[in-house]
Amino acid sequence: MNKKIAIITLTLAAPLIADAQQEWSLDRCVSYAIEHATEVGRERIEQKQAQTEYRNSLLDFLPSVSAQVGGQYNWGRNIDPETNTYNTITTFNNGYQINASLPVVDWGHTWNAFRKARLTKNTAATALQKAQDNKAIDVMQKFVDAVYAIKSIELTEQKLTDSKALLEKTRKLYELGEKSRPDVAQMESQVAEDDYNLLHQKNLARTALLSLKTAMNYPSADSLNPDCSIADIAAQLPASLTIDSMSLNNKPEIIMADAEAEKARLEWKIRRADALPQLSLYAGVSTTYYINLSQRQDRMPFGSQLRNNLGEYVSLTLSIPIFSPSTWSSVKRAKSDYILAKLDAQDARRKLNDAALQAVIDYEGYQREVRQMGKKVAADSLAYRLSYRKYEEGMLSTFDIHEAAQTYLESSIKLLQLNMLLAIREKLVKYYINNEPLWTSN
Repeated sequence: MNKKIAIITLTLAAPLIADAQQEWSLDRCVSYAIEHATEVGRERIEQKQAQTEYRNSLLDFLPSVSAQVGGQYNWGRNIDPETNTYNTITTFNNGYQINASLPVVDWGHTWNAFRKARLTKNTAATALQKAQDNKAIDVMQKFVDAVYAIKSIELTEQKLTDSKALLEKTRKLYELGEKSRPDVAQMESQVAEDDYNLLHQKNLARTALLSLKTAMNYPSADSLNPDCSIADIAAQLPASLTIDSMSLNNKPEIIMADAEAEKARLEWKIRRADALPQLSLYAGVSTTYYINLSQRQDRMPFGSQLRNNLGEYVSLTLSIPIFSPSTWSSVKRAKSDYILAKLDAQDARRKLNDAALQAVIDYEGYQREVRQMGKKVAADSLAYRLSYRKYEEGMLSTFDIHEAAQTYLESSIKLLQLNMLLAIREKLVKYYINNEPLWTSN
């Protein structure tokens, strides 16, 4: 029975274990982050709210209809509703009214509010795209940092393995009398240092992996195995790149900045309309029911009174704001907000253009640095192997072999870092120049 339970448990857990051990590519990490990011979720809700506000703005073109029902109990000296004269009687009045109102001249208030709501609805998808792109760039950077830290562990482990092998070689040479005791101590110190560097690098990798999980909104307790093959992919882009500023106009940052400026302009027009005279049309029907409680007499039935007292009316009302400081203040503020929004749009266009140019400059620079650093790594590798051979022959000190090994490790880690920086700049350059998406949905 216990064996059956164990088999069933392993069968159910196998897919989860396989999924945990499966390598996560950059696109998969970005797709997961976009699906679970709270920022993206907020934009999805904002998109639904924009749809609702747009529908409400359409309804503002229709008349506003309301109904009123009232009851009034009077005693003492008051007006007799039947004779319209003052009398001392007790009465009960019941009134019903339905009215509709429609702005005739509002100086574009309703129309501009509709245009503003329509613009918000149309740009809601762009705002969502902007949030997704921002999240993608953030996750890309964290992914590259995590891969760099993990790949650095491999280089540090290799350095530790070489140091241990060299320590064993030094001990044998010491037993043969070809090396001194200080040489052995120096190599033991080197092994201890490499062991510490490996432990430190593992801690850095754990921190980088946690940052990646945080950016993805991934459960921190679950395992995540990034695909490190990105470190071995050489970027394939033209050697010389140029930025066409017009190609950046379709980027979410520019579209949203221009939309905010246009919405600020419409809001300014709406506030100005509030400071002008308003002409409104009103229409309605009303009726009343009356009872004289002071006299015992035949009372007209409820339905008959409602029909006999039924009246209709149509009116035009001109509302002229004479003294309204808050309205004037809101107009001035809306105008200032419009000017600021235009400046923000110009600033967004400049920043995006600068970011694109910087990505191109970085990419071209990292390309050259990678090629040069590759040559240095090859030279440092050859120098280390020759130094190792000279050390075995007693022609080199432990300090010299340590320097050669450390130089080779540092150049290898630097080359890895440059490759990772080149990989992320490649993504950004393709995004800015070729309008390629930052990720592909899995």
